[in-house]
Amino acid sequence: MSQNKDLKEIALLFLKLGSIAFGGPAAHIAMMEDEVVTKRKWMTKEHFLDLVGATNLIPGPNSTEMTMHCGHERAGWKGLFIAGICFIFPAVVITSFLAWLYQQYGQLPSVEPFIYGIKPAVIAIIIMAVYRLGQKAIKTTELAILGIITVVACLFGLNEILALFGCGLLGLALFFFKKRTSNLYSIIPLFVYQTSEHFTISNLKIFLTFLKVGAILYGSGYVLFAFLDAELVANGWLSRQSLIDAVAIGQMTPGPVLSTATFIGWQINGFSGALIATIGIFLPSFLFVLLLNPLIPKMRKSKPIGAFLDAVNVAAIALIIVVCIEMSKSTLTDWRTIVIAIVSLIVVFVYKKLNSAFIVIGGALLGYALSLV
Repeated sequence: MSQNKDLKEIALLFLKLGSIAFGGPAAHIAMMEDEVVTKRKWMTKEHFLDLVGATNLIPGPNSTEMTMHCGHERAGWKGLFIAGICFIFPAVVITSFLAWLYQQYGQLPSVEPFIYGIKPAVIAIIIMAVYRLGQKAIKTTELAILGIITVVACLFGLNEILALFGCGLLGLALFFFKKRTSNLYSIIPLFVYQTSEHFTISNLKIFLTFLKVGAILYGSGYVLFAFLDAELVANGWLSRQSLIDAVAIGQMTPGPVLSTATFIGWQINGFSGALIATIGIFLPSFLFVLLLNPLIPKMRKSKPIGAFLDAVNVAAIALIIVVCIEMSKSTLTDWRTIVIAIVSLIVVFVYKKLNSAFIVIGGALLGYALSLV
């Protein structure tokens, strides 16, 4: 009975987050930290950070994989699947509806007036998460310095995966330097990229294409765009304009940006194509997290791997800071968005227990009101 109650709690929480989580992975993780660590106390901040760091090291959508980790912590493998599916579900439904409209009318409905104030509010949520997680992640002066180096390197264009592994290896090197030991530990990621020829656009081809992308995808929506351009546009499955519109849909709907796959699948093969593409792109994440989650506590018990994780955690915080900086540059473009960001920032730091959903809704309402001025 208790597990059923836990599963219901997981389902309701991640359905809610999937419906309001605008702003990309950094914002999603910030909202999750607020809900599962601060409010519900499902895990400690330290363990949440370990999960964030480990999730950054595997392919797939980071925030969606974090929902799976949170579900697993609460209710085992059933919680993992419930959390992941419920977080994805709202985005898939919204994206499917927009895909149908696009197919019928050939253009996207204008949603800008409704999301004008959301992004500045989301920036405030991310800053609060950085503040809270940073307090736990930055345990030593050396880790603080590694974090600053990572932020600067990423702002100058260093690939985020190189930044994560580089920071982790520097943390490991510092550990051995302090211990003056000659033991060598290494973490070697292995990824297999399998290519296939496309003869007909069947649901099996759609599934295999999106399964491949989901299994090897690292990075932001821009990386996703490059992958899908090579897979779909180059093979004549989709026009580049349709792909651009699909990525835009993924960016402006709540939940994971990989809901782009739903939109594309619909354009290629209707409802069944949308369903198959969605399953294909998200399936690897479920499997990766199912395998990874039980290993994290064991990794933490090893001092060398613990040092690696500490540095990766700091790098993960640094990446969130970089996302926040880049997001601020593109979002805070006039006095209205600056006002919304400042008001939201004051609210999140003064009313620390306020649910992030109210910040998102408040930002949207304030944005709409100020756009009338």
